[in-house]
Amino acid sequence: MTTPTLVSRTFGTARQTTHYLESGPADGPLMFFLHGWPSIGLIWRAQMEAFAADGWHCVAPDLRGFGNSSAPASHDAYTMEQVVVDLAELHDHLGGEPAIWVGHDWGSIVAGALAAHEPQRSRGVVLTSWAYFPASNSLATLVPLVDRTIYPADRYPDGQWDYYRYYTTHFETAVADLDAAPAAALASIYRSGDPSAVGQVSPMAEVARNGGRFGAAHHPPATQPDPALWPPADFDTLVEAFTARGFGPSSAWYTNDDANIAYARTAPDGGRLTQPVLFINGEWDVICTTTGNRQGDPMRAACADLVETSVPAGHWLPLERPADHIQAIRTWLSNRSL
Repeated sequence: MTTPTLVSRTFGTARQTTHYLESGPADGPLMFFLHGWPSIGLIWRAQMEAFAADGWHCVAPDLRGFGNSSAPASHDAYTMEQVVVDLAELHDHLGGEPAIWVGHDWGSIVAGALAAHEPQRSRGVVLTSWAYFPASNSLATLVPLVDRTIYPADRYPDGQWDYYRYYTTHFETAVADLDAAPAAALASIYRSGDPSAVGQVSPMAEVARNGGRFGAAHHPPATQPDPALWPPADFDTLVEAFTARGFGPSSAWYTNDDANIAYARTAPDGGRLTQPVLFINGEWDVICTTTGNRQGDPMRAACADLVETSVPAGHWLPLERPADHIQAIRTWLSNRSL
């Protein structure tokens, strides 16, 4: 069987230009793949090739601020409401039929927000490595769910979300540290999961204490890419994207909590999702795992039809375990007759 190709396309409106990858039959049912930070649509190569071969019309956009999509200068351009409108416009351009929305990291947050605010666009949602929070993805929502057996409040007030807080207090420094050497920064961020790290304090809980993600050096250590994750040519494309654009636009996503909370409050029925939802958890994800803590509780309360499964992987589950990730989605699609 010939591997489906990924075709690069661009869609523009008066308010936004979105670059996206497309694969599979144009008349197939729509499946969108939404990346997180720091990424681009290309992170979904394995999933798009697999589901395109299954007959799905697969679409993976670069979200605003990432890759070859628009990157406005103002931080308030990166609210969840703006991103949902981007995707609604792209969805209409592609026919507007109810789609399956697959997200990872921030892409899961977008998929959940779109399903809550634009339910007619979604017939199923797959969330990977980040649970759904109907009250918004914000420090106000996340910090109360921190596992205080790992992160005592007196030492780690924000728990593993300290890095998130750092963007809101030291944005320029946080971005400059990443921009100092994009290839090394990305190689240091994209590492395979480590089971021995489970239950231990994450380095992301000590960013403020250390004066930044890379400490006093304010420069990422020389790091080779993890060969188990990105194919080399795809990693080069990722590096090119962040070298050209810098980390500022994508990092601005972390600075809009107030607007995102207000937007979440406008969702019908308190943001409850009635579509089938699949959550794929990384067992070794020290930031976002829902195992052994309360982080998944808001999602469980807000989803009418939720299936949860776990994969032995870290945060970069779609890259670490693509076959497991694909099979989990295929099984769910079959069981839910989607």
